[in-house]
Amino acid sequence: MATIGLSAALEQFHPNDLIAHSKLAEEHGFRGVMAADHFQPWVPQQGHNAFAYAWMGALGASSGHSFGPGVTCPSFRYHPSVIAHAAATLGAMYPGRFWLGLGSGEALNENVVGGVWPEPLERFEMLQEAVEIIQKLFSGKDVRHRGKHFKMNKVRMWTLPERPVPIYVAATGPQTLRWAGKACDGLITPGASHEKLKGILENFAQGARAAGKDPDAMPKLLQLHVSWAESDEEALQSAITEWPNGGMNFPKQDVRSPDDFAAMARLVRAEHFKGRVLISADLEEHRAMLQGFIDLGFNEIYVHNVGRNQEAWIKAYGEHVLPKLK
Repeated sequence: MATIGLSAALEQFHPNDLIAHSKLAEEHGFRGVMAADHFQPWVPQQGHNAFAYAWMGALGASSGHSFGPGVTCPSFRYHPSVIAHAAATLGAMYPGRFWLGLGSGEALNENVVGGVWPEPLERFEMLQEAVEIIQKLFSGKDVRHRGKHFKMNKVRMWTLPERPVPIYVAATGPQTLRWAGKACDGLITPGASHEKLKGILENFAQGARAAGKDPDAMPKLLQLHVSWAESDEEALQSAITEWPNGGMNFPKQDVRSPDDFAAMARLVRAEHFKGRVLISADLEEHRAMLQGFIDLGFNEIYVHNVGRNQEAWIKAYGEHVLPKLK
């Protein structure tokens, strides 16, 4: 049975409100939370940037959800050892409930520390090296590292869970997908067309099989953005006002400022959300979309309703969508 969880937009809601949303979601059948790790919102309208790791500690204490960041870049704001430290602590506190989602980063969040923003291939190399460091630290052994991008003096992680925290990698490109399947424990990818997602799953599976792993047994997480409201018109207005970045069909990794995204948001129209954000008041459409992704092979789906009507949406999904999924 697939897990349907809550995608918690820490760039859009106050952290206390998101704890309340997560608890309500658990009461209505959602199982699991993916927490956005953002230093800035996409656009000023969203208005928040709570620290994901502090928030996840509170989430673990106040709910029974499994959870993890969707996703952390362990290469710029954070040295990989800092992420290993945070992940090991959460894993020790909440055994079997915390997973570590990693990605190559976006300038919107990572440029805060300044310096050169590398090209995609170099960011991928940095991610690979960072994962290597984190995995070594999860072993509990003394580790030192002298690599192309990172250095770390001899150190060990003292507080560890009984089993290493699983590492899931956010990926869409073939090279990253195959490496993720080979080197890591699971996949995170955003919603897209079935044709594109089939290719993503196959590339991930190729990497897993090359390492002697069974891709069918590995976690495959999908993040979805939807806009549900009592009417299609209200749902569309919420998408345009609250989540215009969902209608921007171009790579966003190099855009550095919420104000820059806001300027581009003036060009976003209803048709730009097609295939990217489901905008509909019809809960049967939402159920059918989720079922289609389950049938493709995703075993965990984390849903973010982009509007401010979180309580109504959670209750509507709990009553009319989640119980009907197979």
